[in-house]
Amino acid sequence: MNLKSVFALGLIALGALAASAVVAAQETRARLIPFNEYRASLTAVDSSAYLGRAEVRVTQQSDFEEMRQHLITLYGPIQVTHSFQLDADVYDCIPIDQQPSVRLQGIKQIALPPPAALAPAAKTAISHAATSLAEKRSSPARQVAEDVLRDPFGNATHCEARTIPMRRITLDEMTRFPTLRDFLRKSPGETGDDLQTGANPPPAGASAAPTGGGVAPCPTCGHKYSRTFQNVNAWGGNSDINLWSPNVNTGAGQVFSLTQHWYMGGSGSSLPGFQTVEAGWQNYPAKYGDERSRLFIYWTADNYNTTGCYNLECSGFVQTNNSVYLGGGFTNYSTSGGAQYEMAIQVKLYRGNWWIFYGTTAFGYYPTGLYHGGQLAQNATQIQYGTESYTTGAAWPPEGSGAWPSSGWTKAAYQRNLFWINSSGGGIWESLSDWITSPSCYNINGPNGGSGAWTVNFYDGGPGGGGC
Repeated sequence: MNLKSVFALGLIALGALAASAVVAAQETRARLIPFNEYRASLTAVDSSAYLGRAEVRVTQQSDFEEMRQHLITLYGPIQVTHSFQLDADVYDCIPIDQQPSVRLQGIKQIALPPPAALAPAAKTAISHAATSLAEKRSSPARQVAEDVLRDPFGNATHCEARTIPMRRITLDEMTRFPTLRDFLRKSPGETGDDLQTGANPPPAGASAAPTGGGVAPCPTCGHKYSRTFQNVNAWGGNSDINLWSPNVNTGAGQVFSLTQHWYMGGSGSSLPGFQTVEAGWQNYPAKYGDERSRLFIYWTADNYNTTGCYNLECSGFVQTNNSVYLGGGFTNYSTSGGAQYEMAIQVKLYRGNWWIFYGTTAFGYYPTGLYHGGQLAQNATQIQYGTESYTTGAAWPPEGSGAWPSSGWTKAAYQRNLFWINSSGGGIWESLSDWITSPSCYNINGPNGGSGAWTVNFYDGGPGGGGC
């Protein structure tokens, strides 16, 4: 064999060795870190491993340490039954009575859920002209496909009885925010001032919105909305929310886009202050790490000042059902002109707890003790439904589907089956008013009338953009 052949064979061998090393490295990284190993890593990690990295927003060692201690407290003595991966998220199956809210609030007995989601019982007069609904067919949104029983590592994708799936929170996620409070807040610098404005008459001199609602000009605000509301003493409410995943351009400073319910009451930024229970879907790349809309819940007792968090990320919500994946995505999203998906969300104050339903499943509750004797310790005084977006740049992201509400079925996002719940537990059709902060970018079409679950409905959202 000549020298050239030996050299060629050597190059081939080196290439094979390098390739095998890459594969081995990939296999080493491609594993699900066991919960106990993850929790142990929190006690050993140092801020020097994060501060200065391009994607890290934390700049102070003290802020990093506060985040680390929050996770250590949150996970505490939990004994996880097993863990699994859904897309890029890891879920840990945690015994119901060991979850953070139960431990940290000192809850001794888990509350029993209310009966299955109710249908409207006492119906108010609806004057809208009924429309043909024969062509309006949608499918319930699913978070895990029926045939996905195992994750890529062979772990079951469903938690055992008496446990709940808790999305694993990591320092990589938390440090994309400057401080712990920024991470827990609905968005950096969030306040409920815009939401509370929606309860009042339009400011003097404001022009009328295209649908007859008030317009609150706010060219420097980071938040924009298309939403409807009703001022009413309510013990809950309901709607079926059309599911989309609008584009959020983080490179242009766009932060999130969402569709949700708000149950609200009170005022002020000290306890007890302006208070909410919130639920819906949200596309929030900086938080979740991708551009898929996720199921979320949120609460605050003092105008987003010192209280509140998403999902199970602080001591707040008590989850009781193992089939709902808070912070998780969905298997399908609606497409323009194509298949439509929706999720039924209901909130109901029942025996001292704000229960949240996904479909017909009551999957957990906010204890009214979180509200420090404030308005939501008794009932809500206003319900809002609609869309919200937030930007730090010059343009806002799309809301809803990104299409104008006038586009209608299969093009624009909708909510339907809207009713509020009275003190007796009865459902009453909503009587809604519009409040649109930026009609040049977002709008509402409705409320519209129909029959059955479409008796009260509306289309909302819009393309966003600059000049909002």
